[in-house]
Amino acid sequence: MDIAIIGAGFSGVALARGLVQRAAPGSRIVLLGHAESHGRGVAYGTPYKEHCLNVRACDLGIDPAAPAAFADWLELESPTREGFLPRMLYGDYLTEQLDAAITWGESRNVQLQCLHADVVSLERVTDGFRIYLADGGSFIAARVVLAPGALPPQPMSGLDADLVASPNYIATPFSGGALERIRPQARVLVVGTGLTFADVAISLRRRGHRGRIDALSRHGLAPLPHALHPSAPVTLPPKLQRAWQEGDLHRVLRGLREVARVVDDWRRLIDALRPDIQGFWQRLDTTQRRRFLRHLRSYWDVHRHRIAPQLHEELQAMRDSGQLQIHAGRLLHAGLDRGKVVSVLRDRGASTTRAVTHDVLLRATGLEVDVNRTRHALLVHLREAGLVRPDALGLGLETDADGTVLDRQGRVVPGLHLLGPLQCGQLWEIIAIPELRRAAVALAAHLTGEPTPVAGEDDAVALTRPRLSA
Repeated sequence: MDIAIIGAGFSGVALARGLVQRAAPGSRIVLLGHAESHGRGVAYGTPYKEHCLNVRACDLGIDPAAPAAFADWLELESPTREGFLPRMLYGDYLTEQLDAAITWGESRNVQLQCLHADVVSLERVTDGFRIYLADGGSFIAARVVLAPGALPPQPMSGLDADLVASPNYIATPFSGGALERIRPQARVLVVGTGLTFADVAISLRRRGHRGRIDALSRHGLAPLPHALHPSAPVTLPPKLQRAWQEGDLHRVLRGLREVARVVDDWRRLIDALRPDIQGFWQRLDTTQRRRFLRHLRSYWDVHRHRIAPQLHEELQAMRDSGQLQIHAGRLLHAGLDRGKVVSVLRDRGASTTRAVTHDVLLRATGLEVDVNRTRHALLVHLREAGLVRPDALGLGLETDADGTVLDRQGRVVPGLHLLGPLQCGQLWEIIAIPELRRAAVALAAHLTGEPTPVAGEDDAVALTRPRLSA
């Protein structure tokens, strides 16, 4: 078996680990990605200690058979096991898991090789695929798994070229020391009010930022907090369960509103839906999916993708003081005028526009999965070559039920597979660790011909090594 995994973040590492456990002796697995991203990806490579995980430590094990393994690795005790730790610690954990998988592979005569390289194109050949690297090299793999994570952010529309080229515009807030270059008294306009916005606002506050921060999104909704302590999901009433199983979006929404009026904690209601979110999404037809994306997506995101309670308290303190204000509306245009950013906004529901002035315009629009609009070199090549077919709703790539990629004509591309957020079109919920780790194990089993997709307890133990010193 000869498999190349393109992408070395969580999905790539979890899959490589699963393959090492299952592959026959003599197999070769190649994990490709940026040198700094191996074992971390973008999410867990953050240098900011205040960037916290959005899942409790006790639920973040890389193996679905051992969900508490991350907390065990850190030797945490209650109540810290239920806490939300810095993301950089999880990057350390994943790096350790990757090292352990390499060592475990050597003991089984399975080679796991990490290549620090960008892939720019693929070509179908007799023996599989030739993989072309940015440094000019190439090699052949019988099977390829695309696991790039989220795509680079798209250029924002309505921005003048001189603004885009200036230091007043920040497209990637956590790279190159961008936040550190913002003056403490600067007025900042943040486009986006989701998880990335929360990280930006908290990081600015921790660095002593004193200036006004305005945040803008279509609905003006900010992430909601996790409860301090977890509680069990509610039991859904039979009427709501039937609507859920039948994929009737209208009846589900009506049922959720009814239950929300009487449940003691809305989080318990959302958590009750999670185990079958992927199944529900697949039961929706295209019209209902479009309706969900247009009218409900923003509300789902803030209730489902919650932030650590301590970070929510910081954001609320900023709002209470007046330093942070969140607005519902759209950015229509922005340009430079005498060193200031002048933006034209239209508030939600308004028929008129207004002009506002800031020192910095910062993009924080979060997850990007639209392959039709991406600038990602490999995916642009695959799209133009017809080797992949973008999802009709802009939610990644189309695949079959096993994660095998479909080409432009909708035909299966043997040997080309997909794992991670670009599966949103088929699965919707595929960006958080619990869903990603199950998908990685299932794909590893599929690629190796195993009927059982869950790793055994012995394998989980065999891949455990002493933790890194804190």
